[in-house]
Amino acid sequence: MKLLYGGKFKRAFKKQVRRIPQLQDSILTALELLKDDPFTPSLETHKLHGQLAGCWACTVAYDCRIVFSFTNDPDAPNEQVIMLLDLGTHDEVY
Repeated sequence: MKLLYGGKFKRAFKKQVRRIPQLQDSILTALELLKDDPFTPSLETHKLHGQLAGCWACTVAYDCRIVFSFTNDPDAPNEQVIMLLDLGTHDEVY
């Protein structure tokens, strides 16, 4: 599945890597797993509720989450893609 990177996600990625450089490899690994199969058990993918209803989250590391949604590909409307929305600690993204 194709990944689309939202502006907020890009900024959050830079911020997290600047703050904790060793987290970069874990994030990139999680993104590869997400691209291959969003419901890989190690990602602990789960649906979100409340203000983030309709979005999903997965675990990168102990206190690092990726928030994303499934949407139609703007280039191929019949195909679904994963839109990466946010990245950060549990308290930052929820």
